[in-house]
Amino acid sequence: MLVYLIVGLAVGLGVGYLGRRYLARQYAESKEAKAEKILEEAKIKQKDLLIQAKDKALKIIDEAKYEEVERRREINALQSRLEKRESLFDQKLLEFEDKKQQLIDKVERVEKIKQEVESVKEEQLEKLQKIAEMTKEEAEKVLIENTELSVKDELLSRVRKIENQTQEELEKKAKELLTLAIERCASSHAAETTSSTVAIPTDEMKGRIIGREGRNIKTLENTLGVEIIVDDTPGAIIVSGFSPIRRQVAKMSLEKLIADGRIHPGRIEETIEQSKKELVLEIKKAGEDAAYEVGVAGLDPKLIQILGRLKFRTSYGQNVLQHSIEVANLSGLLAEELGANSALAKKAGLLHDIGKAVDHEVEGTHPEIGYNILKKYGLSEEIARVAVEHHSDRPESLLGAIGKVADAISGARLGARKDTYENYIQRLGELEDTAKSFEGVEKAYAIQAGREVRVFVTPEKIDDYSAKKLAREIANKIEAELKYPGEIKVNVIRETRVVEYAR
Repeated sequence: MLVYLIVGLAVGLGVGYLGRRYLARQYAESKEAKAEKILEEAKIKQKDLLIQAKDKALKIIDEAKYEEVERRREINALQSRLEKRESLFDQKLLEFEDKKQQLIDKVERVEKIKQEVESVKEEQLEKLQKIAEMTKEEAEKVLIENTELSVKDELLSRVRKIENQTQEELEKKAKELLTLAIERCASSHAAETTSSTVAIPTDEMKGRIIGREGRNIKTLENTLGVEIIVDDTPGAIIVSGFSPIRRQVAKMSLEKLIADGRIHPGRIEETIEQSKKELVLEIKKAGEDAAYEVGVAGLDPKLIQILGRLKFRTSYGQNVLQHSIEVANLSGLLAEELGANSALAKKAGLLHDIGKAVDHEVEGTHPEIGYNILKKYGLSEEIARVAVEHHSDRPESLLGAIGKVADAISGARLGARKDTYENYIQRLGELEDTAKSFEGVEKAYAIQAGREVRVFVTPEKIDDYSAKKLAREIANKIEAELKYPGEIKVNVIRETRVVEYAR
């Protein structure tokens, strides 16, 4: 039984081995057939691709040959055109050479004819000299002398006639221009005075301004350098002083004190300092308003500040800032009529008297000071020269002449200036300068229309005895150097203040 099993197993194994081998052979033959089929298909595709590539190559070669043929045709056409142009150029060149040669021949003939004419002219001149027994120069001199003698009177009369006509026409034209400019410029020219009025609510306020034993009014007058007149005038007190700036500070300070109601020496000094700071802003605003009014822009802020100071400066009683505005407007109108730059003329006219703002602080005349100020703040030479030339007899530039004429028109208006007032201001200024020239003097104010000068001294340098001596010396110098009516009171004030703070 076991033997049969073994034999059956062996037979089964053999039959399985043979079946598997048969199946493997069949599978291998099928794969090989597929591979051969794929290889065959690949060869067929390769042939097709080669055929397509050859077709494309042939097509590209045909296109290249066609393009080459076209390019050769274009090159041939271009070459033929160039050959034609070259032939034309050669033809033109030959024609040009012919014309050139013809011109050279003409020039030679002209030169030859010219030489012949010169020789004939020389022969004729020699013959004339022999006949006249004169040289050429002598004949010319005789001819000129005879001509001058014959037409001298006629020429002189013609010259005089032309000069008279020209002068009349120029004067007529100048009058027309000035008249037109004056008519178009209508500016007010109210003269400044030496006093300002401050309104007060009640007459009881006068007593508070005077203070106990007059200490308030003394503090005001000594600190401000003005005279405060408290009289029977209802509802007003008067501030008198020749300096417009001092009067303005005094007026502003009094108005603040009256509105505040607290009036005592300490408060007075604080208010005065505050008013001075506000006046600086007012001066700046005055300069800005003046520049805006005449249409001048681009000025340096410091120059605007200096310009605003002219509001508190007078010349022969005429406010210098109003005068400068008027000169600027007149300069612009005259420049328009004369065809000059109106904007430059206005700027030059507005700044022509800028030196008067600091002429009491800087040495030199106001035209020279003004020129230096304008150059310092970057204005052009053309504008800066007007500050000098508006007082020159013969201005060198057109702007200078316009500025001089406009300045003269503004100053010549009826009522615009007062010589006596300017002399009065000058006398008071000299009175203060004389007092300040002594060592130890801190400040000096001329008050009461120049009948009194108050001199404040440094207490550390001047004692009581020296103060009496200083008053006498100042009085002697005033008598020796100044001219004045009546008498002048010299009031030397020596004041010591000790301040300490409790903390």
